[in-house]
Amino acid sequence: MEFSITTLALLVLTPLLVWRIYSRIKKQMQRQRSIGSRHYTGVLVFGAMILVPLTQLFDTPYNLAALLVGAGGGIGYAVWGLKLTRFEETPQGYFFTPPARLGLVMSMILVARLLYIGIEVYANQGKGIPTQQLTDSPLTMLCVGITAGYFGYYSAALLRWRRRVRKAIDQV
Repeated sequence: MEFSITTLALLVLTPLLVWRIYSRIKKQMQRQRSIGSRHYTGVLVFGAMILVPLTQLFDTPYNLAALLVGAGGGIGYAVWGLKLTRFEETPQGYFFTPPARLGLVMSMILVARLLYIGIEVYANQGKGIPTQQLTDSPLTMLCVGITAGYFGYYSAALLRWRRRVRKAIDQV
């Protein structure tokens, strides 16, 4: 079995890429300031991650079901994650500490699937095998649904928490 220099580079750089993504996501799973615009962005981006593929999946029921089941599972995990989240209202502002392990798992599910697709595209390069669309695989749609459902619902819940705290402060 012969390896080209490109294949060897891919084998060496993939673990490095995974480590960098993991360490970057891990830094985001610590105590952080609650910023409303970030939460709105989260709702919009992760909502779009569900709605855009949804519009293409009406003719493939298995992929549609995988996306919807994944989104439902992600929302379920978000509800659980919110119970584990520590919320703080201080004079410096609003802060929250998300459950680090759960957030890392939800992020890395999608990262792992996208890396697999990238390696698959690289392995099939030059073989005349057509590249599948992202929405062609039920497993990919499940991963997208889980990740988008989790972070979209989590962002929406953070917005609701901020509104509730502000309303309580205004009433006092």
